[in-house]
Order: sequence, then structure tokens, then C-alpha cells
Amino acid sequence: MNRLPGDAAGDGDDELLANVAPPDWPPPVPKGRYTLLVIGGGPAGATAAHEAALLGAKVALVERHWLGGESLSHGSVITKSVFRTGRFYADMQDAEIFGATAPEVCHPDVRKAVLRARRVRQRVSQQFSAAKLKAIGVDLFFGEARFTGPDSISVDGLELRFSKAMIATGARRKPVDIPGLVEAGYLDSTTAFDVLSLPRRILVIGGGSGGCEGAQALARLGCHTIIAMSEALFLPGEERDSAAMVSQALARDGVEIHLNTTAARVRCENGCKIVDLLNDGESTTVSVDEIFVGLGREPAVAGLDLERAGIAYDAVRGVHVDDFLRTSNKRVYAAGDVCLEPKFASIAFASGRMVVANALFMRRRRFSAMTIPWCTYTDPEIAHVGMYVLEARERGIAVKTFTVQMHEVDRAIADGEEAGFVKIHVREGSGKILGATIVARHAGEMINEISLAIVTGVRLGTLAKVLRAYPTQAEAIRMAADRYRATRLNRWWRWLARAWLTIR
Repeated sequence: MNRLPGDAAGDGDDELLANVAPPDWPPPVPKGRYTLLVIGGGPAGATAAHEAALLGAKVALVERHWLGGESLSHGSVITKSVFRTGRFYADMQDAEIFGATAPEVCHPDVRKAVLRARRVRQRVSQQFSAAKLKAIGVDLFFGEARFTGPDSISVDGLELRFSKAMIATGARRKPVDIPGLVEAGYLDSTTAFDVLSLPRRILVIGGGSGGCEGAQALARLGCHTIIAMSEALFLPGEERDSAAMVSQALARDGVEIHLNTTAARVRCENGCKIVDLLNDGESTTVSVDEIFVGLGREPAVAGLDLERAGIAYDAVRGVHVDDFLRTSNKRVYAAGDVCLEPKFASIAFASGRMVVANALFMRRRRFSAMTIPWCTYTDPEIAHVGMYVLEARERGIAVKTFTVQMHEVDRAIADGEEAGFVKIHVREGSGKILGATIVARHAGEMINEISLAIVTGVRLGTLAKVLRAYPTQAEAIRMAADRYRATRLNRWWRWLARAWLTIR
């Protein structure tokens, strides 16, 4: 396959490197003991360094590769750009539904899609660029950080001392142990967007949210896509009606899904990659042009010499932290993917801010108190926040659920985006919101209103009073709230209302 030449080359990449890893960046002269020293310049580290510097702290930030972390380099920023291109082509195929004529010839140009995604990445990289960090007083060091003691590190031989430190080295892809895979060659999150031409057939090994998102996008760009996932259930962490709706959407786009299936061996024959798949002891073979491996990530703790600083860790959990994100070394905190689950960029941003508050200002913010929404960016999307019904019942909490189907929502009908629903769970007998699941094209945008309501203690009945722009798909939330309010009008209140109106 044709590829772009290297990990950081292509349209817009010179500007990208100028932001995230400037060539010949001169190491700053250390300024004595730093108030906060941050190891890792991803979402958690860059956020903490930025916020602490703005608050007047003396801050050093050490990054081994480039600023922005996985989310910027190979993760959500660039993938969502390519997914948007896939959605565009899918919408063109449905032109007749919207009163237009579908183009007779519609050939996706993968090279243009990838280059556009790289330009998007370059623009986003400006947010926490090296120059901006320097301008607010952050001392930025590029190199390998290693602890040399409980309050010191070295960066390529240069010693830095700190009062407080934060580890935010993120996570790296898990090693792959499939016989023949390395010899045959494969793509992963770090190489997938070097591709200039689309393979005719591709096997995606790993069926998590990222694998499903990528599989759907590839199918919409014209690639026959096969998913092999070891789980017996599709998206096992989601409620079954949500997962079933997304599974059906992927199948409509031509994605072939194999559950309870693992890749046992890979070999090359006649220019193709032959993969033996195992399912309940039965072996089948698929022939593909390319293989994408997305088997998750593990905490990046190797090479930090954490033992010298008295910091407890292991290869699976990463750095061990308490509920305040403090490590076994009371001077050192950790944030983001190196110590937390789930591994979301939003959690990295929030935990970086939490460390600044707890480490520098003696706050007592707890990670367990955080309300965490998340979204799987398939089409339709699945977004969730708070408790699931099963989780609430396991805790002995009685739950009442209010559901609105998207085909009942005026704007969803107008947009031709009727697949999905809004489900809001409340504690039975009250309007306290326990959680919500939204399946819709824009579920990731819609869930934020519910997340805000949970954080601020706003009850479902209050959401019925919020005036929203009409028509919007978020009206589904108001409709669910109206259905809750209707249950509060019991027989006594209805009788009282009729009596009052009769008197008047």
C-alpha cells in the first residue's frame, strides 16, 4: 500500500511540528526548585502546566515526543475528521431521501480525507503549542524523564528538582502476540493514517468503541470491513438495546461482525494476508489486504524509574493513586491514562485540573465524585452518563426510566435522523437523575445537558421548564422530562385542579 512518508509528514505537518515538537528547541535553564513539575505533555499534563502557570506557579513540563498526546497525534482529533468524511459519503448515498439525486459515480478519495484530517490536527495543535506554554512561563523540556529521588528527576542528564510533581505519561498500545502478524505487517492507531489508498478488504481485530467507529468509517469509504472481537456480546459495556441499534447500523453499512472470535495466526499468500479465526473451537479463514489491530492500551510506566521515588505502580493499573490522585510519594500526583480508567481525553483534562487544585492549593477534590459522560462515535452515536439501570438495582436503588424515541422528535424527523432514543433514569419517587443513555446521531452533544444536570443537582422536572430553541433534537430531553412530570400529577392533584377550574 502507498503511505505518507513517516509519522510526521504530509500536508500541514511542518506547522504541526512547529507547535508540538519544534526542531532545535533549546532546553531552558532550570529555575531552581519548581513548584510543579509535570511529566508528559498530553491532555492531562499540558492542562495542568497551563493552569498552574496562569495561577503563578513556577512550572516545568517534560515531554518525550510531542505535545498533545495520543488524542492529538493518532486519536480522537484525527479519527473524527476521517469519520466525518465517511458520514459525508454515506449521506450522499441517501440523496433521494432528501429530495436530491445521488451522484452516478462517487469514489471516496482516501488520500484527500487523510490530508484533511492532518490539517485539522495541525489547527488543533495550536491550543497548547510550545510557544504558548513558553509565553505563560512554562519551562518546556523535550526528552526522557527519569526519577532520581523522591523530589528530583533527570532529563537527558539535566537534573530538575520539584516541590510537587505530576506523572501524566498516558498510555501506549498493548503488545500484540498473534503468530505471523508482525511478519505480515499490520496497521494500528499510530500508522492507520499514513495510508494513501483504501484496501479492498480489511480485518479489524478488537471490537471496542474505537474498533467499531473505525470499521464503520472504513465501510462507508468503500472498504469491505470485517470485525473480529473476542467478546461474546457486541459492545458488552452498553445496554443491549443501545448495542443492538449500533450493531444493526454497522451491518447496514456492510460491516461483517464476528463475535466470540479471536485471530489465531496470520500468513501471506499471493499478496494477501490470510488470517485464521477461532470461534468456539471452530476455525475459519479470511483473506484480506490489510489488518488493523486495536486491542487497547496500557499505562506508560516503563523507563521512569518510579522505584527511586518510592512510587507504587504495576503494568496493568499503572501508577497507583488514591482518590485525590496522590501517589505513594506524597510529593507526587498522577493524572490521565497512566493511572485512571476509563481512558478518555475528557478525564485526562479534568484530572489534570484536579491535581493542580489538590497539590498546590490543598483542595480535597475526589476523583470518585466526578461525573463522567462518554460517547461511542458510531452513527448513530451512543452516549451515556451516570448509572445504568442494572448498576442502580445492584445498589438497591429503585429506578424509573423515561424514554423518548427519536422518531417522535420533530427535528429528528426533519433531518431524517430518526434512529435512536433518549432514556433518563431517576430515583423512583423523586426526580433525582441517576443516569441517562442517548442513542442518536448527535448523542455526544446531547448528553452534556444531562451531565450538567447531574453535577448541579437539577432534577428531571426542572429540565421540563428549560426553554430550548425549536426545532432541535435536544427537545427529546424536554419530552422525557414532560413524561416524568405527568406521573407527578396524581389523582388528588388532578381532582384539585378540576375543582379550582370549576370555581373560576
